[in-house]
Amino acid sequence: MWGVLSASLFFLPFNRLLAWIILAASVGIGIYHRILTPLGLGWLAIIAIAIWLHQQYRAQRAVALTLEIFLVACSVALFYHLIPGFNNPLMVVQEKAGPLSAPYSLYYNFDKALVPFLLLACLPTLFNAGRADKKVGARAWLILALCVPAVLLLAVALGGLKIELHMPPWILAFMMANLFFVSLAEEALFRGYLQQRLRPWLGAYPALLLTALLFGAAHFAGGLLMIIFATLAGGIYGLAWMWSGRLWVPVIFHFGFNLTHLLFFTYPLYQHP
Repeated sequence: MWGVLSASLFFLPFNRLLAWIILAASVGIGIYHRILTPLGLGWLAIIAIAIWLHQQYRAQRAVALTLEIFLVACSVALFYHLIPGFNNPLMVVQEKAGPLSAPYSLYYNFDKALVPFLLLACLPTLFNAGRADKKVGARAWLILALCVPAVLLLAVALGGLKIELHMPPWILAFMMANLFFVSLAEEALFRGYLQQRLRPWLGAYPALLLTALLFGAAHFAGGLLMIIFATLAGGIYGLAWMWSGRLWVPVIFHFGFNLTHLLFFTYPLYQHP
């Protein structure tokens, strides 16, 4: 079912009807495999009704705003697994990518994967803001790409990571989950929605900075160093969105950052002997 769910997210920017049909199929499979309980299905029904009402009353600003706030609140709740009724399976259980790496567990999060659907209903320009900065040349993009290993090497210098090459047997499971259920969901919330909504109010760079700080704060469970590195990474993803105007660009940067971390550094953290 996870391939079906990934396919729905893949088609979401290009063909919304097809994406919703595929999502409905993944929901059905999720019910069959008991990943979705009746309680979770009830919540999905409430969210679906809210999305429908938002589309019907988009012209009435007060009603549309109220429904958008509700849908964004549901997105945050799904992001943090606060809505009950989802039995997200554990795919990797406390395995070490390498001898210096801390134990790592990987969940396939059905609830978090739904976030882009809700936010696209709130903001039709979620995937394509149409504000590409044509003044940014290839050199600037190359420097931005080089910032990815630079942040990871900074983490090594500060003692949070060590260089350690990996090719764990669960790498394919990691790649699919990280691309669709982590990177896309997080970038849809922080860059596609928050940064895009804040930009007209605050300006381009203040919106980028505030969104990066919020992205860092969202990683509070990993400790202070994780907050700092996530904030720096959020700045990279924010620039990628601001320069391109397209959500898939920071998603690829985010996925590339996480994959580089896994392949070449202790993952998720360095565990002291």
